[in-house]
Amino acid sequence: MASSQIKKTLISIGAISSKNLEVFSTQTRDADIPVFRDVVSEVIFIDDHYVGDEEYISGITREDSPPLEDSLDTQRRIREHANVIYGKNILDFGFGAGTFLEAAKVTASSVAGVELEIEAKKFSARTGIRTFEGLNELTDPIDAVFAFHVLEHLPDPLGWLRKVREVLVGNSGSLIIEVPHARDLLLTSLPLEAFRNHTLWSQHLVLHTRESLRKLLLFAGFTVEAIYGVQRYGLGNHLGWMSEGRPGTHFDAPFRCIETPELASAYESSLVSLDLSDTLVVIASPNESQNATGLGSSST
Repeated sequence: MASSQIKKTLISIGAISSKNLEVFSTQTRDADIPVFRDVVSEVIFIDDHYVGDEEYISGITREDSPPLEDSLDTQRRIREHANVIYGKNILDFGFGAGTFLEAAKVTASSVAGVELEIEAKKFSARTGIRTFEGLNELTDPIDAVFAFHVLEHLPDPLGWLRKVREVLVGNSGSLIIEVPHARDLLLTSLPLEAFRNHTLWSQHLVLHTRESLRKLLLFAGFTVEAIYGVQRYGLGNHLGWMSEGRPGTHFDAPFRCIETPELASAYESSLVSLDLSDTLVVIASPNESQNATGLGSSST
């Protein structure tokens, strides 16, 4: 089983300091392991723990979004990243149900996916989309790599980022990463015990902030072009957590009835402006002037 490099990585890139750490929680929802938080940077992480590749291969504990949310996420991602999809060779790392790949293939030059789970082969057989078990299997040039809610699962994020650099096409290649946000409103400004107990998971090895994401990408030899917040779960979901202390209430009345498109947009804009959204997106490209060893990381 691979060991986790999370704490070592976060210290090496300057995202956390050993003197600033506190125990954020004594356990996750599924394991008796402590979760730590840097009180200055606000980065949240699990030290020296990784469930192992076998867990992901089996797919037993995989958490897929409900069909509606998966569809909404896909629509947003296709819209937001249209310029790096159209006419390009793209790769979705950790593609899950494959919804994004099936939507992207309409305008992309080619699409492919990397997924450990054994069900991936069935997806490939059904759709004709090429799938691989690892980046080392790729032979064709890739213009853009997407990784939606994957980075937080990886025990060696720097090692993975350096491999991504190798498969992207020069300075024109793009990396788009989406991760859960350590400064999520319900986790920080409105700390709800029920939400914390649900959100902290042994497979989520780190919850990033904008600055820790920036430092990680720069250290790995990327140029960061943009980092922005996205709110995947709206006001109805938050009201449900505050009133009933459980997920999924935004599908129920009265919560789903009050969340009009206008209200949802305004609520998301407010949380993003306060840097309290539940999700962060980073867009980056390889920096060919760095050798991705971390030696040029003083620019962070």
